Amino acid sequence: MSTAIVNALADTTLEGSRLRQEVLCGDAVSQLRQIPSATVDVVVTSPPYYSQRNYEHPNQLGSESNPEEYIENLVSVFKECRRVMTAKATLWLNLGDKYEDGQLLGMPWRVALALQKHGWLLRSDVIWYKPNAMPSSVKNRPTTDHEYLFMFANTNDYFYDADAIREPHVTFTENSRMRGGRNHFGKRGSTPENGKNGGNPNLHDARWDQAFHPGGRNKRTVWEIPLSKYPQAHFAVYPEKLVEPCILAGSKRGGLVLDPFLGSGTTAVVAMRLGRGFIGIDINQEYCELARRRIAEHSFTLF
Repeated sequence: MSTAIVNALADTTLEGSRLRQEVLCGDAVSQLRQIPSATVDVVVTSPPYYSQRNYEHPNQLGSESNPEEYIENLVSVFKECRRVMTAKATLWLNLGDKYEDGQLLGMPWRVALALQKHGWLLRSDVIWYKPNAMPSSVKNRPTTDHEYLFMFANTNDYFYDADAIREPHVTFTENSRMRGGRNHFGKRGSTPENGKNGGNPNLHDARWDQAFHPGGRNKRTVWEIPLSKYPQAHFAVYPEKLVEPCILAGSKRGGLVLDPFLGSGTTAVVAMRLGRGFIGIDINQEYCELARRRIAEHSFTLF
């Protein structure tokens, strides 16, 4: 698929405004330097994990000789991301961990704390629970079936649309695990106000009807999302369902989404489907072409 076809997608309009849709091929830091400051509304990305896979490029991230160098390189990338982000933008970062010499490296948290040290505000850690995680032959520890997704912000005054990603209420449904069921409803003293949470001003004094938002409950920090595949990719792709709430919560319709490690183009496809523009970057020419083909395949059905 030619670059011209992908560039033609930029002519797509949404409510009278031009949406930027661009795949940049090259080193993330150098490509980010071509983007004007304060233009990106949300960053959603899953960088190559440390020492996990050969992406067949001499300057690929993840092939560093030690964890410290890997973390330093990621910090440099996100420093440039921070420049191109608006003051109200957020960064959503998915990272997996790595065992080395018989012990877990704790890479997601080491990266998160390094970013925090460099001025990022760590607002949330999300557990991505994978119900269809690959089986493991390990016998001396639990099998890993989760990864981390971190939410960072530039300032305390950031954009976050909680209503766009609300979940169905569980209380008073067959899935509720609350002891006593509906007998708690409307009875003062029947809920924890007088127990271990006594004096907590956030409690509802047994008025469950007033505590419930009509659009659903606030999004929780454990997201159950199956692993995903894209037929043309010979590597794992992160699921569209993992990207979707990040974009919905972090940007308005018509906003601009950035993924500095685009891979097969998942972030771009989801951004298009949700009515956002996108900028995607990848160092591997093969992956850039794969992403462009995937974007072109979806462009006629998403708009």
